[in-house]
Amino acid sequence: MIRIGVDAMGGDYAPENVILGVIDAYSYLDSETKIFLVGDQEKITEVCRHYGLDSGNFVVIHASQTIGMGEHPVKSYLQKSDSSINVGFNKLLEGGIDAFASAGSTGAMLMGCVRTLKTLKGLLRPCISAQIPLANGKNMLILDVGLNTESKPKMLYQFGIIGSIYAKTMMGIANPRVALLNIGEEREKGTLVAQEAYRMMESSEDLNFVGNMEANSLFSGGIADVLVTDGFVGNVCLKQTESMYEMFSKLGVNHPFLSRFNYEYYGGTPVLGVTAPVVIGHGASTPLAIRNMILEAEKSVKNKLVERVQDAMLGQ
Repeated sequence: MIRIGVDAMGGDYAPENVILGVIDAYSYLDSETKIFLVGDQEKITEVCRHYGLDSGNFVVIHASQTIGMGEHPVKSYLQKSDSSINVGFNKLLEGGIDAFASAGSTGAMLMGCVRTLKTLKGLLRPCISAQIPLANGKNMLILDVGLNTESKPKMLYQFGIIGSIYAKTMMGIANPRVALLNIGEEREKGTLVAQEAYRMMESSEDLNFVGNMEANSLFSGGIADVLVTDGFVGNVCLKQTESMYEMFSKLGVNHPFLSRFNYEYYGGTPVLGVTAPVVIGHGASTPLAIRNMILEAEKSVKNKLVERVQDAMLGQ
C-alpha cells in the first residue's frame, strides 16, 4: 500500500479545493493507494458534510495549526509545531506516510525538507524542478527553479545527474540529453561557475551532456531533455513561462501549445535530493491541480525516485 500525505490546509482555497482534489484523485490512483489528510479535523469534516462527501475515503491526521501564505516561513515552521506542514513532515520522517504533498507555503515546505528530512548522502544541496512544454509536443525538465539562488559547479553537475534520473524514471526518456543554460553555446561562455560545471559535465560518464543551451531555445525543443541552471535563473525562467500563459489567456489566444503551460496539469513541483518524496503545489491550486499533485507523489513512490537518486549520489 502507498500512503500519500496531503496538507489539507495548504493553499489559497484550502481545505475545500484540497478535499475536492483528493476525491477526484481516487479515480486515478491505484486501488492500494491511501490518502492521509493532514489538517484541522473539524474543518475537514465540515467541508465533507457541505459537499456530501464521505470522510471515510481518507485518513485524517489532526493538526491544530496552519502556516499562512503570508507568514514568515522559517519562523512559522519553527514555532508552529502542530501546523499541518510540520505534522506532515514528521509523519513522513517516522514512516507513517510514504510521500507528502502541499499547496501551502513554499518556504515552509522547503524548510521541512532541509530541517526535518535532510539531504541525501553525497549530495551538496537538494533542488526543485519543473517541466517546461516544448513546441515539439514533449517536455523539458529544468532545475533548479528556486531553492539555491547561488550554486557551485559541483552542485550544477549533481543537478544534471538528478535531472537525468528524474527524466528516466518519471518522464520515460531512456537516455536524457542534459544541457547547461548559458549565454552562448561555446564552452568558454558564461561565469567561472558555468565554465567549470561545463568541464565537469563534459568529462562525466554519468551524463549524456550536449553542451550549453541559450534561452532562445527554451521552448523550441530538440536540444535537451534536462536543462541545468542555478535557482535564481531557473526561477526567472519558470515565472516567465507562467506570466506568458497568463498574458495570452487574457488576450484570448487559444492554442493547444499554450494550454500546456497551465500549472493545473502539472500539479506540483517535486523536491529532488531529500530523503523522502515531497511535492509542492501552486498556492492557487484548483481541485485539478491538487489531483495531479497527488498523482505526481504516487508516481514518485511507485518508481522509487528517491532510492534511485540516492544510489547515484553514493556512486559518485
